[in-house]
Amino acid sequence: MICSLRGTLLSRSPDRAVVEAAGVGYEVFMAPSAVARLPDPGTEVFLHVAESVPMYGGGATLYGFLTQGELDAFGIFRDHVPSTGAKKALEYLDKASKSLPDFRRAVIEKDDRMLSAVFGFTKKTSTKLVEALKEKLGGLSVAGDEKFGTDRRRGLPASAMGQALSALSSLGYRSSEARAALGAVAEEAAGSELDAGEIVRLALKRLSP
Repeated sequence: MICSLRGTLLSRSPDRAVVEAAGVGYEVFMAPSAVARLPDPGTEVFLHVAESVPMYGGGATLYGFLTQGELDAFGIFRDHVPSTGAKKALEYLDKASKSLPDFRRAVIEKDDRMLSAVFGFTKKTSTKLVEALKEKLGGLSVAGDEKFGTDRRRGLPASAMGQALSALSSLGYRSSEARAALGAVAEEAAGSELDAGEIVRLALKRLSP
């Protein structure tokens, strides 16, 4: 079983990458948010890997992750959310990767409103995730701090941050750069009573050339 890959990044597309290791090119499916964080082709990369083998035969499919926490979250989605295979688990991970610490807290606290507003899950899916994972995520170790926390010492209200993220996306900003700007605003304005419009205004100042 392939558990990791270290080699040269040959190419990347929105949902996959090709990594050459020991003279062999491996196609690895990845969350779009992870692909966006890959370096330029020709650079050495290291990926954690999960291997999926079809039940009724066929070649194995490789799924790649930049951190151990993302790999662990993928496994939890795949193994504990009903009717979830590897591809669907990767879709869930892509949304949760906006901030895995916040996603973990939202599930543990059964905050389906935050799962919808910040992470973009439907209400039905949010409820399903909470029911399936509320007892599973306590031991999940993920790097980084919460960005959209409701604790006013640590962040801005989740609903306002979710609305601001949607607004920036509608203006044409990539989700990665919008999240980075919002994270900076949240850190700078922690404890403030800002609404979504004010958050967008501050984020745009950071995004303007």
